[in-house]
Amino acid sequence: MSVARVVKVVPGRTVFFVCDLQAKFRPAIHAFGSVVATATKMLKMAKVLDVPVLVTEQSPRSLGPSVPELEFSQLGQLHLGTVSKSAFTMFTPEVSKILTDRQLRSIAIFGIESHVCVLQTTLDLLEAGYDVHVIADGVSSCNAEEVPLALERMRQAGAQITTSESIAFQLQLDAARPTFKAFSSVIKDEKETTKETLQTLLSPHTKRSML
Repeated sequence: MSVARVVKVVPGRTVFFVCDLQAKFRPAIHAFGSVVATATKMLKMAKVLDVPVLVTEQSPRSLGPSVPELEFSQLGQLHLGTVSKSAFTMFTPEVSKILTDRQLRSIAIFGIESHVCVLQTTLDLLEAGYDVHVIADGVSSCNAEEVPLALERMRQAGAQITTSESIAFQLQLDAARPTFKAFSSVIKDEKETTKETLQTLLSPHTKRSML
């Protein structure tokens, strides 16, 4: 009897993927503000835990830039770049080269839309042999009903469906690490927002789909 491989988030080899969180989509996406709130928290965690961040924007010439709330400039060298794309996958040749050059194998993805760009990115990364962790409280779609189906599709394909706080604790690893004070501060500061976001994005129907 074969034993399933345990897939973990690996500190030092993990990258956060921010998928197409552009201001133009704000009126169209279900609970867009909640997705941005989770993304903001993850960027704070990226700074504390030294996790690189890669951003894509879908056809930015017509759809505009990422939302101003996401201050990527604050990340310094952790911001690996903002890649323009027309494809419905983040896994473009440019992105592939960045991952290879940096020897990054574990991807935590959040953004929009769950059933389009997040899904296609996840499937492409899995096919290429990467470990993919989809942050369920950080993805959404125009139609809320698409989200649980997309999460289930990604889970069936081999992605790990998780939450922002779970990913953060996996990257922190140990309360004895020197980053714990700053890490704990972010967790406390984001406590109420995290609770509200989970309640908004992870409805009972979504939770059942993730079981």
